[in-house]
Amino acid sequence: MLFGRTPVLPTPEQALRGRPEPGFTVPSRHTVLGNPLVGPYPEGLEVADFALGCFWGAERKFWQTEGVWTTLVGYQGGYTLNPSYEEVCSGMTGHTEAVRVVFDPSVVSYDALLKLFWESHDPTQGFRQGNDVGTQYRSAIHTHSPAQAAAAEASRDAYQRVLNGSGYGTITTEILPAGDRPFYPAEGYHQQYLDKNPGGYCGIGGTGVSCPIGVARADG
Repeated sequence: MLFGRTPVLPTPEQALRGRPEPGFTVPSRHTVLGNPLVGPYPEGLEVADFALGCFWGAERKFWQTEGVWTTLVGYQGGYTLNPSYEEVCSGMTGHTEAVRVVFDPSVVSYDALLKLFWESHDPTQGFRQGNDVGTQYRSAIHTHSPAQAAAAEASRDAYQRVLNGSGYGTITTEILPAGDRPFYPAEGYHQQYLDKNPGGYCGIGGTGVSCPIGVARADG
């Protein structure tokens, strides 16, 4: 699965077992927004989970969006319990690099976050994003309600239509319920990485094709 071969997701039997508790602690507050990283979150806020390539640049896209209360990066969609970054990058956990977005729906809609998600990466690339190759870079949306699932699927279909007209292939984004796919926060040095390292690597780049839903308010 590694070293130049085509990336392949491990089966549950092949995946690393992990550990019952995290092997590290997560910082208490967001370095930009100042709010707690880990819940429980204040009443009235909602949670959205997105994976769109390397989570360093992806997280910045969302924390720059008005109405987002906090963001944190982590690992989701695989089998290994409480994985480390090195384990995820081995390709043997099944997780993808994800961003948890906690937002105020009275300020920014889930549709607007979906628009930002689609336009911030190329969702047709499978197990890669640009030069970043591996199952941990695959595109995914993990939904927290039937309404989120319906909105995510509708937005995918709408974006596929405009991508078809621009010469792109089929969207490979996974849209799956978050309920049985735990979000494991990443190590502290990954949280708000591009705030701590303004000149750091950012592999996020979109198709240049506008997604015909919502109105995303972000600095990008």
